[in-house]
Order: sequence, then structure tokens, then C-alpha cells
Amino acid sequence: MADLALIFAVALAAACGVGLLGAAALRLLRGRSITVHISVLLATTVTAVVAGVAVIAEAMFLSPHDLEVVLITVSAAAVVSVAVGWLSGRRLAAAAVWADQARERERRIEKGRRDLVAWVSHDLRTPLAGLRAMAEALEDRVVADRVTVDEYHRRIRVETDRMTRLVDDLFELSRINAGALRLSLSPVPLGDVVSDALAGTAPLAAARRIRLVAAESGWPVVVASEPELTRVVGNLLLNAVRYTPADGTVRVEAGRDGEQAWFAVADTCGGIPEPDLPRLFDVAFRGEPARTPTPGNGGLEGSGGLGLAIVRGLVEAHGGRVEVGNVGDGCRFVVRLPLAA
Repeated sequence: MADLALIFAVALAAACGVGLLGAAALRLLRGRSITVHISVLLATTVTAVVAGVAVIAEAMFLSPHDLEVVLITVSAAAVVSVAVGWLSGRRLAAAAVWADQARERERRIEKGRRDLVAWVSHDLRTPLAGLRAMAEALEDRVVADRVTVDEYHRRIRVETDRMTRLVDDLFELSRINAGALRLSLSPVPLGDVVSDALAGTAPLAAARRIRLVAAESGWPVVVASEPELTRVVGNLLLNAVRYTPADGTVRVEAGRDGEQAWFAVADTCGGIPEPDLPRLFDVAFRGEPARTPTPGNGGLEGSGGLGLAIVRGLVEAHGGRVEVGNVGDGCRFVVRLPLAA
């Protein structure tokens, strides 16, 4: 019994020495990844076992051959244990990272929902209050002169159109997020779509003295759904006109890049702060107050921060991508889509 206690004490001392070294290593590596921590922990555990066996085998005065056999056997078991533990540790680390990323993504989505509800509530409450006031004034005949009555009717129509656009944007965004968007892809001449979008944006641009410039040639044919592509181009043009100051310029151009086609919308808005660029396509994001639309902005206020989010969703549904960057005295949006054969 005394011999067994001595063997236990010697093996325990050897294992504790290795364990202390492993604990020190873990403390030094506390800022490293989960995989590194699991690997060190496994190596420490296996090495402690090997150290205990080796010390006891040496103390038992085994023959060199027997001692070699014991050490080789233990080492082989240690290699397999460390390898299996390392692979399992990597899987656990990847699962932990994935779970953390999923939670972070859920938090961002939930924040986006709250921001969206706040923006939409604000953008609906303001015009509804104005519509109610104007309707009551007309009903109670508070205003009677023809000019004021006509102005009230015009403003009611403008506000109604704006709320209709906002509801349409919400519906489109819900289809994209729910995966219910069904595209009917076909070869679409990009030049025709841009020409129609420019014609629709021209009155608003003219009201703000903004020049719309389009390249005369180089327009490719893309594989797209024409209604959704029209909305992408229209949203980008409206966004450019919204933030370009009076007497500015909005330029549209296109080209080919390998098996992809691209078109770009550049403006002279003065640029976007670099920290805002990655978030520009987030739902309900409007950036700094200077870039928040205000009344009197050519009928473009109150977008709800949905236009660019819809652009990204529609472009990605086509298998393309959209990018934005600052260039010169403004910013430039580039959309890349599959090129028609």
C-alpha cells in the first residue's frame, strides 16, 4: 500500500508540474482565439499523463527496451488524443464564433426593425397631420379663396403621392426580406432603362437646377428583370438628385468588365463620411443630419431610408452587387450585373 501511495504521489507531482506550466501558458495566451486555448488545454492534459507515466516507468528501473516500448505506446496515444481533441476543439470554436455572429446579426436586425418603425412612423405621422389639418380647413371653409383652395388640393395630392411611395417601398422591402421576390430574367438593354429613368427624374432635377448627364454610347445588354432594374436605376437617380445641391451634376455611365456589365451614378453631393459608407445600404439609415431630407426638397423628402436598401436587395437578387465610394466632389454608386450573351 505504501508503494502504491508513493507511485501516486510521484505521478501527481509530475502531472502538477506540467499543469502549472499549462496554466501559465493559458494566462499568457488569454487574448488569443478559442482554438488556441483548447489546443493548449489538450496538450497540457495529455502531456501531464505522459509525464506521470514516464516518471513512474523510469523509477521502476525498467530495461531500456521496456521503457522505450512504454514511452512509444504512451506517445502514440498522446498524438491521437491531441489530434482528435484539436479537431473537435476547432469545431467547437467555429460553432461558438458562429453562434456569437448569429446573435450579433439578430441584434443588428432587431435594431434595424426598431429604427425602421421609428422612421416610418415619423414619415407617416407628419404628412397625416398636415392632411388632416388641410382637410378640416376645407371642410369648415376656413379657407375660401380659390388660390388657397387650389394650393391645399395640390399639397394633399403631393403628400398622398409621397405616402404611396413609402408604402410601396415597404412592400418591396418586405418581399425582398421574405424571399418572395420572383424575377423574370431576360436580356434587357441597359441604355433604354436608364433613358426612361432619366426622363422620369428630369422634372425634379430641373426644379432644383441639377444637370443630368448620360454617356452617349457603351450601354451593354444585361440579364435582368426589367421592372426591378428600372426601380434600381430610378432609386439611385432620385438619391443622387436628393443630395446634390442646386447647380450640381448627376452623371450616369456604363460599360463592360469581363462577363459583367456595370453602370454608375455619380453626383456632386460633396462626399459621404467614410464611417457612413459601410452602413449606407442599411434599412432606415440616413447618416448625419446634413444628409437627412427636409421639406421643400423638390418633393423628395420622406423616403424612410428605404431606397438604397431596396437597391441592394434587388441587385443581389439578380446575382450582382452594388458599391459606393467617394470620388472628387461627390460620391459614385456602381452596380454590377450579369452581362447578356
